[in-house]
Amino acid sequence: MQELRNIAIIAHVDHGKTTLVDKMLLAGQLFQDHEKPGELIMDNNDLERERGITILSKNVSIHYKGVKINIIDTPGHSDFGGEVERVLNMADGVILLVDAFEGPMPQTRFVLQKAIELGLKPIVVINKVDKQNCTPEEVQEGVFDLMFSLDATEEQLEFPTVFGSAKYGWMGPDYKNPTDNILHLLDVILEHIPSPQTEEGTTQMLITSLDYSNYIGRIAVGRLQRGTLNKSQAVSLVKKDGDVVKGRIKTLLVFEGFEKKEVDQVVAGDICAVVGLDGFEIGDTIADHENPEALESIAIDEPTMSMTFTINDSPFFGQEGKFVTSRHINDRLEKELEKNLALRVEQTEKADVFRVFGRGVLHLSVLIETMRREGYELQIGQPQVIMKRINDVLHEPMEELTIDVPEVSSGKVIEMVTRRKGVMSSMIPKGDRVKLEFDIPSRGIIGLRNNMLTATAGEAIMTHRFKEFQPHRGEIPGRINGSLISMETGKSIPYSINNLQERGKFFIGANEDIYEGQVVGENSRPGDLVVNLTKAKKLTNVRASGSDDKLKLIPPRRFSLEEALEYIQADEYVEVTPESLRLRKILLKENDRRRAKNKAVSV
Repeated sequence: MQELRNIAIIAHVDHGKTTLVDKMLLAGQLFQDHEKPGELIMDNNDLERERGITILSKNVSIHYKGVKINIIDTPGHSDFGGEVERVLNMADGVILLVDAFEGPMPQTRFVLQKAIELGLKPIVVINKVDKQNCTPEEVQEGVFDLMFSLDATEEQLEFPTVFGSAKYGWMGPDYKNPTDNILHLLDVILEHIPSPQTEEGTTQMLITSLDYSNYIGRIAVGRLQRGTLNKSQAVSLVKKDGDVVKGRIKTLLVFEGFEKKEVDQVVAGDICAVVGLDGFEIGDTIADHENPEALESIAIDEPTMSMTFTINDSPFFGQEGKFVTSRHINDRLEKELEKNLALRVEQTEKADVFRVFGRGVLHLSVLIETMRREGYELQIGQPQVIMKRINDVLHEPMEELTIDVPEVSSGKVIEMVTRRKGVMSSMIPKGDRVKLEFDIPSRGIIGLRNNMLTATAGEAIMTHRFKEFQPHRGEIPGRINGSLISMETGKSIPYSINNLQERGKFFIGANEDIYEGQVVGENSRPGDLVVNLTKAKKLTNVRASGSDDKLKLIPPRRFSLEEALEYIQADEYVEVTPESLRLRKILLKENDRRRAKNKAVSV
C-alpha cells in the first residue's frame, strides 16, 4: 500500500490559504504550463477570483519523498460552513494557517472548532511574517489559547509551528531566518500527520462531495474508510433514510495533481471519485454488495437566514436573460440542493415564489450571482433572519462580530453597533488601530457594512460568524431615509436629475432606461417620494447667455449584489438579470402602494 497523508488547510478569509496550496503544488513540480504565473490555480471559479475567497472546496495531490499527500482546500468563511464540515471528514490532520499580523480571527475559530471536534491533529503555519509590525510569537500564543478554549486534547495542543511567507514561497522553523523553499512544511506534514487509520472489514465509503461532468454525469467523491473498491465492482448504496440500492461502479478515479486519473483499484484511506451510481446524495454510504453497513451521516449546521426568490415580472423582463420562468428557477434550485448542503428551499402558496434558506447574505448572494451569470433573471426579497421558539421564548441567531478600525473611528463604530443591539465583549489596541469584539443579533449585521465603511472612510475590516440562538433582543431601527421612486417609464433625462439632486442621492445615471415603480435613489428625508425623471426641459425661443452651460451631475451610487440585498426595505425587491441590478417596489403603481398602506393601517 502506498504511503498516504490526507490534510485539509483551514484559515480565515484572506490569510493566504490558496496561495500556500499553489506553492505546495509547485513544490511537487505540478505547475501546469497553461496556467498564467501569478494567477491562483486553486481559485479557478470566476467568482472566487473576483472576490479573492474560496467558495468551493477542492482536492489536489502531490508526491513528496515517495508519499502521496492529498490536500483539501477549504472555504474560510462561515457562510460556507456546509462545505467545510463535509471535507474535514476526509482529512487525518489540518494545517491551520494564521496571519502573523491579524492572528486568529472569528472564521479561524469556526473551522478550527470543527477540526478539533473531529480529533484532527493540527500543524500551525504562521504566514505573512514579512508584514510590517507583525508579531509571530504573540500570534503563536494566541493560537494556543484559542485551541485551549476550544477544549483541544493534550496531543492536539502539542502542535508544531512553521513560520514563513506563502507569497514569497518559503517556510521554515524560525521567522528570523527565511529559507528559499517550502520543503520544511512538507517534512513537518510527513512527520506529524498520521497515515489514514483503516479498519478491517467490508467496503465503506461516505459520500462527502459531488462532482459533475457533462460526459459521465454525477460523480461521488469521498474517502474510502475500509476495504477496497474495484472497477466494475457490485456495491450497495445505503441512503440516509436506511434504504439500500444495488449498483455497480463503472469507473474509479483518484486525484493526481489537478487532474483525476483512472485506476482499477482504490485502497482504504485514499480519497477517490466513483462514477456509475445513480440517485446518490451527500451523506449516503457506498458499502459492500452482500452485507452493507452504513457510516454515520454528516450533520450540518442549520440555516440562519432566508430570502424570497421569484420570477422577474418587471416591465424589462426577458430582455437580457435566457431563463425567466418559475420552472427554470425551480429546476436550478433543485440542482443546487444536490451539492449545497447548507441550503434549503420551500415552495410557497404562490407557484412562482420560493423561500430559500442559507447561512448568511454571502452564502445566498454567491448562489444568486452564479445564477445571473448562467443567464437567469429573478427577483429577490429582503433577507429575513430565522427566528425560533425555545421553551415558549422567541430566540434569534447571534453572531460574534470582530471589527478592526483606526482608533480615531472606534467611538463611531461602538455607537453604531450598540444601536443595533450589539454588546461589546473586548477591545484590544494594535498600534494605531483597535480590534473590537461584539455579540450582535444577525439582524443587526444586515446593512451594517455599508454604514460602517462610510463612517470610517473605508478603513473598517469587519468579520462575523454565527454563534448560537439567544432570546430576542427587541426592535432594531431600520433605514430611516425613504426611497426616490420613478413615476414614469422611459429614459432618465439629465435636466430632471439635475433639478432633483438636492432631494437625495441617485442610483442611476443620465439616459438610462427606467420604469414606473423603480427605486432610482435615496430620499434625503424619511418617507418615500415619487419623482419624474423623464421630463425634458421646455424649449423657448429666448436664450439667456450661460443658462445652458453643461449640467454638473453627481455620479450615481452603484450597488454590488450584497449591498443591494442589505439596502432594500421589506416592500422592495432587487431585480437581478445577467447585465443589470435594479431596485424596485414590489407594487409598481403608486395607487396600489397607497391602497396596501391604508389596508395595513386599518388592520
